[in-house]
Amino acid sequence: CPREVNDLADVSGSTGKIIETVRNSPDGTQWAIGTELHLVNRLKKDHPLQDIFFLSPVVCMCATMYRIDLAHVCWSLENLIAGSVVNKIDVDAETATNSLVALERMLQIH
Repeated sequence: CPREVNDLADVSGSTGKIIETVRNSPDGTQWAIGTELHLVNRLKKDHPLQDIFFLSPVVCMCATMYRIDLAHVCWSLENLIAGSVVNKIDVDAETATNSLVALERMLQIH
């Protein structure tokens, strides 16, 4: 989401933050969630007494997102070991720096 959208939201954060916020909210709470559709559907299933709906009026599925499974991670790692870089993404320096911070936070063990 653009920064302006996040600034207007009651809550914004990581996937974990979204899950935790919904989990800790009282029954009857209403949520318009702007994230990956399958997560929203899972939250609706897990919290049937809350009013949860998908924020996007147009479902635009990210095909790459669905490749984050054990088989595709294994394939990527095997290619790296063999010296072949697959699915390389190039970004500007600022995005790379910010992304590294986010990745390091995700990988921290609490």
